[in-house]
Amino acid sequence: MTDPRYTKLAKLLIEYSTALKKGENVLLDMIDVPDEFSVELMRAARKVGATPIVEVRHTRVSREVVRETNEKHAALVRDVEMFRMKRMQAYIAIRGSANVSENSDVNSDLMAMYSKTMRPVLNYRVNKTRWCVLRWPTPSMAQAAGMSTEAFENLYFDVCTMDYKKMAKAMVPLQKRMRKANDVRLVSPGTDLTFSKKGIDAILCEGIRNIPDGEVFSCPVKNSVNGVIQFNTPTIYSGTKFENVHLEFKAGKIINATSNNTKRLNEILDTDPGARYIGEFSLGFNPYIQNPMCDILFDEKIAGSLHFTPGQAYEVADNGNRSAVHWDMVLIQRKEWGGGEVWFDGELIRKDGKFLPKDLQPLNPENLKS
Repeated sequence: MTDPRYTKLAKLLIEYSTALKKGENVLLDMIDVPDEFSVELMRAARKVGATPIVEVRHTRVSREVVRETNEKHAALVRDVEMFRMKRMQAYIAIRGSANVSENSDVNSDLMAMYSKTMRPVLNYRVNKTRWCVLRWPTPSMAQAAGMSTEAFENLYFDVCTMDYKKMAKAMVPLQKRMRKANDVRLVSPGTDLTFSKKGIDAILCEGIRNIPDGEVFSCPVKNSVNGVIQFNTPTIYSGTKFENVHLEFKAGKIINATSNNTKRLNEILDTDPGARYIGEFSLGFNPYIQNPMCDILFDEKIAGSLHFTPGQAYEVADNGNRSAVHWDMVLIQRKEWGGGEVWFDGELIRKDGKFLPKDLQPLNPENLKS
């Protein structure tokens, strides 16, 4: 018997997140996902008259793909995947993994080359299709979250099938304020950072592009970032876990970067020139996500958090920065995490993770959950 939660999530992804219509094509990119859920997604797509194309991947095989890749191979993979992507109106990726560190021993230069070569496919998907990306709950994710597998699965489906229409309505005032803001200041223990975002749009994330969701993002003017930021959540990039990441900026560029693995951190930031500039600034507020679990699709939506992203900017909120890297680093500003402040044009917008202006208070956890 099919888990009814599978059916509910598949319906949300097909009918709400990607709003598939009759005659459209959708690529279902299934990575270490139970066959039963792949089947539910296919059935949901066909029910609305769409054509599902299914790619089944496994992380151990994907590691081998890049472990001894070369430029000829990477270019061939890019061309094949680009041909397919250009036939799609929508893309849904479900990403499971028994081991988030599967690629930790892959040569960093090869990873960088492969990422650069494949970037046009990602850019096309992000800018030319309706897409949604989400994780699949696994015991390793539950372990990272410090939870039992059953409790984590329950949390996952609560988060992924929450009332995103209600959240979307509550986001609009924050989007308006972020669009109008010119000068931003972030203050937390070890953090005092300023930048301009003048003229750069702000984008709602209401369950359309990611599940779980719950953020409004924009982007700093490329050369305007100055000061320091101390991140207080762990982050995994290319299979390596980083903690206590500290970045120092001057005229937009990261001029100093340290962490528990400073050498590897700087190798990633040296992937290309754009990796040392910021491509995204975002405020997160999903009421069900309270603590980090080393999975960025969850961690970037933590209630009372923000993330600041070295690397590629999105074209919908663009400062012109281009990079093979897009690394969301998360700072939680709730009181129990040390507190913090977000200022727009001299007005205190959020303190210790709680929005203060009356029009933004519906985004606070007690209101989104009610």
